[in-house]
Amino acid sequence: MKFTELGLNDNLLKAIKRSGFEEATPIQAQTIPLALSGRDVIGQAQTGTGKTAAFGLPILQKLDKHQHAIQAIVIEPTRELAIQTQEELFRLGRDEKAKVQVVYGGADIGRQIRALKNVPEILVGTPGRLLDHLKRKTIKLDGVKTVVLDEADEMLDMGFIQDIESILTYAEKRDQTLLFSATMPKPIQALGEKFMNDPQVVKIKAKELTADLIDQYFVRVRENEKFDTMCRLIDVENPDLAVVFGRTKRRVDELTRGLVARGYNAAGIHGDL
Repeated sequence: MKFTELGLNDNLLKAIKRSGFEEATPIQAQTIPLALSGRDVIGQAQTGTGKTAAFGLPILQKLDKHQHAIQAIVIEPTRELAIQTQEELFRLGRDEKAKVQVVYGGADIGRQIRALKNVPEILVGTPGRLLDHLKRKTIKLDGVKTVVLDEADEMLDMGFIQDIESILTYAEKRDQTLLFSATMPKPIQALGEKFMNDPQVVKIKAKELTADLIDQYFVRVRENEKFDTMCRLIDVENPDLAVVFGRTKRRVDELTRGLVARGYNAAGIHGDL
């Protein structure tokens, strides 16, 4: 289905075209009309299927430019996802001149408080930091119309369910709740029953174990040849950016040292750093 068939305005269609998208993914095609009509939606779809645009485009279309208040909040499990979502919503809402801001833990809260004085229309954040701002009264959710819970099962695994319930009680005047999750364990279903109003369920079957746009290969090598083989692959493919996963923290340190010693611009990251 083409985006032009989904009831989106010209500014958003222009932004979609600029991003290089032509046809809506299944989650977008099914969610956008429901969200535009004001329905609560539970979307079951794996990561990488275009969920951000599925909830972001209807939010952007329904923004009231005369209302000086936060009109939508998007709750994400990690700072990386929160930043990524904020950037995508900003890109899609550029022609709408949408004000989108992100808050997350591990960053200077004073700087966030100062930035929040220029009230955003859409606020993206991680549960702990959003709750912190609510308790400090540095954000108000009285004008919030839509709340999005993204990657809800991941937030459950990280122990954020109570924080999410608290945030939802602050946003009790909302008109719409959109929940997205790759799986639907009982606590997520209970969250939907407790906080959502007759939600429409959109289920996208996973055709593959990973997203369609990822090509996967494996190379069978001896243990003592792995590092040299990886370096040759990096030289041949010449990627601008690459992520290498190691099984242990020690292995990550060994890989980082080895890559740096061979002249690659590499840095390690794990729980002890």
